[in-house]
Amino acid sequence: MSVLMRDEAQTRAQLLDVHRYTIDLDLTTGDDTFESRTVIRFTARTAADTFVELKPAVLRSVTLDGQPLDPETLNENRLPLTGLTAGEHELRVEAAMRYSRTGEGMHRFTDPTDGETYVYTQLFLDDVQRVFAAFDQPDLKSVFELTVTAPENWTVLGNGIAEHTGDGRWKIAPTPLISTYLVAVAAGPWHSVRAEHRGLPFGIHCRRSLAPYLDADAEEILEITRQCFDRYHEKFDEPYPFDSYDQAFVPEFNAGAMENPGLVTFRDEFVYRSAVTDTERQTRAMVIAHEMAHMWFGDLVTLQWWDDIWLNESFAEYMGFQILTEATRFTDTWTDFGIARKAWGYDADQRPSTHPVAPDPEAVPDTASALLNFDGISYAKGASALRQLVAWLGDKDFLAGINTHFARHKFGNATLADFIDSLAASTDRDVNAWADAWLRTTGVDTLTAAAASGTGEWTLTVEHTGSRPHRIAVGVYDRDGADAGTLILRERYETDVPGTPEPRPGIRPALVVPNDRDLTYAKIRLDEESEETALRSLSGVPDALTRAVIWNSLRDMVRDGELEPAAYLETAHAHLPEETDLAIIQGVLGFARTQIADRYAPAAQRPAALALITSISRALIRRTEDGEDPGLRLAAVRTFIDSATQPDTIATWLTDGGVPGGPELDPELRWRILTRLAVLGATGETAIAAELDLDPSATGQEGAARCRAALPDPEAKKAAWERMFTSDDLSNYLFSATAQGFWHPEQADLVSEYVERYYPAAVDLAARRGPAIADAAGRYAFPVHAVDTETLTLGEACLRDADPTPALRRKLVDQLDDLRRALKVRGA
Repeated sequence: MSVLMRDEAQTRAQLLDVHRYTIDLDLTTGDDTFESRTVIRFTARTAADTFVELKPAVLRSVTLDGQPLDPETLNENRLPLTGLTAGEHELRVEAAMRYSRTGEGMHRFTDPTDGETYVYTQLFLDDVQRVFAAFDQPDLKSVFELTVTAPENWTVLGNGIAEHTGDGRWKIAPTPLISTYLVAVAAGPWHSVRAEHRGLPFGIHCRRSLAPYLDADAEEILEITRQCFDRYHEKFDEPYPFDSYDQAFVPEFNAGAMENPGLVTFRDEFVYRSAVTDTERQTRAMVIAHEMAHMWFGDLVTLQWWDDIWLNESFAEYMGFQILTEATRFTDTWTDFGIARKAWGYDADQRPSTHPVAPDPEAVPDTASALLNFDGISYAKGASALRQLVAWLGDKDFLAGINTHFARHKFGNATLADFIDSLAASTDRDVNAWADAWLRTTGVDTLTAAAASGTGEWTLTVEHTGSRPHRIAVGVYDRDGADAGTLILRERYETDVPGTPEPRPGIRPALVVPNDRDLTYAKIRLDEESEETALRSLSGVPDALTRAVIWNSLRDMVRDGELEPAAYLETAHAHLPEETDLAIIQGVLGFARTQIADRYAPAAQRPAALALITSISRALIRRTEDGEDPGLRLAAVRTFIDSATQPDTIATWLTDGGVPGGPELDPELRWRILTRLAVLGATGETAIAAELDLDPSATGQEGAARCRAALPDPEAKKAAWERMFTSDDLSNYLFSATAQGFWHPEQADLVSEYVERYYPAAVDLAARRGPAIADAAGRYAFPVHAVDTETLTLGEACLRDADPTPALRRKLVDQLDDLRRALKVRGA
């Protein structure tokens, strides 16, 4: 396939004005392909040659202004349009298009629970070509009018209100001007819950087998949707720009969600079949708020080229957390952002693949390179930068600039320069200089505190490594005289870094926290006395967000070789049993389990690390025996299962169908236990098959695939390997589940022969199956357990000599850098 170059897109945008797509899709022609008929009406400003993109199974016919074109001229994904004259044109394309099983284009899924089939589109970034012919670039916006033929018992959803006209035909209302990648269709026998809000139809949809679970949460989902919708209308001058708001929870979705205007698609794991924590419900709510922000920033005003995709995601990420905090019951969302999302950004920003939040246009020369920038920098670092901008600029001026931006560019395209100009119109501050410092640079600054005592006063100096200006809050804490383990906030003041230290009255405090309340994006180092206080009294810090800042500092220190992993675990052991914020508990336990126990601890120390994590889990389970905090108990039970080194306790839970004192085992917990038993060699195919009989759902199929790949048996490993790398039959989700089960530190000797085989197998697979599977192969199938120089050497040779596809190369670069870091931590 030919990727679209930036200069080609610029040339085509100067040539064409695209008015309308009239698209007819027939989804009744079989399991492998569907029919796609497209009429594009456009104007050529001058006489020239150009091309339209599509990736058909069969190109049946093409006519331009009534004259047939030769389908044989299709070259890869480009159909040349030669000899265009200046003026109006009409292009007609008829083709059979392939359904996807990898979440790209028109994905087709048959539910193993009831045999019902569903299809939906995911057209980002250049996958519209898998569904219909298009001038596929974001700055050639157009009106889209779709009709869809579907089986009679199906419902069709689209960007606008869909009307059933009979005989399986559906007509979707024409859109306003939108970009090609934002067109959406979802069709199948959906279970729907419909409502109306502010005169607009709202709907939530899922496959029928999930209906009871959606119904159980429907009011919560709709309430969050209404609350966010109303709050955005309080903040934004522009009203919601589309005619309806549907949210479809779809199977085997590659992303968390996609901001298709009027039809947001979510991965249907957000329809909870099993018990979840309130933090997980908050995450679902945040994704709802995030995608709704895109209706304005991304859909109403769209990037001109893919170098500015970060701005879409950073804005939606920032607004998602902020709106949730302001408008819903989830009032402490920034703690979860600080402990989970921000760590994702910090990690990405310290790898060789780091890039500026706003990459140089030359760094995104084509669509393939654009796809690589969906990472913790584009989301978490960008959102952190915007939060810092709001702290520096003020919320009033920030929102004024945003509203100016919407007014200037609605239903059009805009660049970063346009965004900065809109902000600058609302403030006297030098927004351009701020953007240069924050958005055009890479890496993480470090702020190191040094507190010094004086006579009747003390002074804080913040040493600054890096180039960005920071507006931070400093938290000053004293010990509670009645309880030495509790800290009391003396004051919280704001200061600029770099800046001139100002003496503060009083004696030196027990704890000084720069970046208190987490307003900036930087690694934090406490002074010696504050670090000692934090290690001894972390659970006694009164504010959860400040505790998250301190936990992140400790996490960074482990990763940088400045704090022994065992010391982090001891701190967790001392303080997590007293921690009250579930996001912190889940974040700290997750880092301890997946990074410290599995990667940073040498093999000889791993049993002790797992034993300490299990001890923390037991303490949390004991703490929740009264049943008052089921979410905390669930998080503790999950970690206990994942960390078990002996099968007896969890096997008994599985046999008994529950944990003493709760919870009862739902499908998620049953598969979790069975996976751990498989790793430990305490179960087998008979038990897996029996469990699949109990839960034949799509999630059950994934659980069985994960368990089978985890069995410590040479034949099981061989079969899993062949399913991943020899056969191309696995869907994106079944591939990922199989990969997740394959590698485990407990089985290092058993799978040692596959480490060397991984690299050539992954390169071949990525070339055959495309970016989504390439991403999964690099993310889930990489041998993360193999923390040794041989794995690193093999990987470096692969990058140097094997020419992996861009998507796989990016994943390998990141995995190998994490491997280097793990080796360094072990060496330290």
